[in-house]
Amino acid sequence: MAWALAVVKPVYESPIAAKSETVAAHRSVPAASAAAGPAPGSRKLLPPTQLLRAFVCTARHGSVAAAAEELHVTPGAVSKQLGELERWIGIALFERLKKRLHLTPAGQRYQAQIEPLLRHIEAATLELLGGAAPAGALVLSTMPTFGAKWLFPRLPAFRAQYPQIELRFMPYVKGYDFDDPALDCAIRYGEGPWPGACADYIVGHETTVIAPPRLPDALALKTPADVTRHTLLRHVTTPQAWADWCRQHQVEGVNAFAGPELDMVSNLVSAVQAGLGLALVPRCLVVDEIASGSVSEPFAERTWRRTGYSLCYPQAKASMPALQCFRQWLLAEAPEEASRRPAS
Repeated sequence: MAWALAVVKPVYESPIAAKSETVAAHRSVPAASAAAGPAPGSRKLLPPTQLLRAFVCTARHGSVAAAAEELHVTPGAVSKQLGELERWIGIALFERLKKRLHLTPAGQRYQAQIEPLLRHIEAATLELLGGAAPAGALVLSTMPTFGAKWLFPRLPAFRAQYPQIELRFMPYVKGYDFDDPALDCAIRYGEGPWPGACADYIVGHETTVIAPPRLPDALALKTPADVTRHTLLRHVTTPQAWADWCRQHQVEGVNAFAGPELDMVSNLVSAVQAGLGLALVPRCLVVDEIASGSVSEPFAERTWRRTGYSLCYPQAKASMPALQCFRQWLLAEAPEEASRRPAS
């Protein structure tokens, strides 16, 4: 069979593309193959893993440079791997629009199927390296600050009560997609509901204002209206929290959306301790800081919000013995919140 080489529009540009014939060559694919895809038996149908990883990382970031940073290789290496993958399958996976890479429709379909498979392979390898998973193993993820401040200090009690259950934590950035068969449950923050998941509220509805421990008299917080003299720090997942608080306390004359946004409660607490402003946070995460005096709680009245921390899990795994034990123990750890949970 004769192959006709047709030069296609570059789908991405390597930093060394202009100087490297090797990188430029990957932009030429067999014309017949580009239109119809690989014919059965004409080539191997299992591309090397490193090519697939380069593809998935680039698809996720929309950038060869960002993918190279994650993979700890050079952008030129990633560009070459993408070229090898496109040449392997004979189908364009990316196109460049406005100086940013975008997946072609074929690339979108490929990423949707390949990325979960790579995660599954990673999880299986970790499990193998860690030894055979016991029957009572539970794979979960948690919001970082919630884990550090609320969950982890309580886990020795869980281990003592359920020594047969092994908890295995998945990084949170990978730990909220229940399409991943390795994940059993996740502790998430928000109002819910979460599509495809059952959810049990744990704690976090009660929020409080925290301030630096010592403020000059001119900035003293005696009434809710005094917050107008301060920078209001916000969490990226609840940017409207201060606006709701000001409306509830009839505070006017402040732009509640003007303050800096930070991505973790622990960062908000550190910013408050440094004197950068005030923060509105779940009280369950700052009990120790308030008690130690590293932050102050200027107002006795606390605010109830619909957002909070919930244990989420797919219905298909609801009957897992390890998950049932963890769920019952977790709910029992926050008995003061029981009255606010819907009847089960």
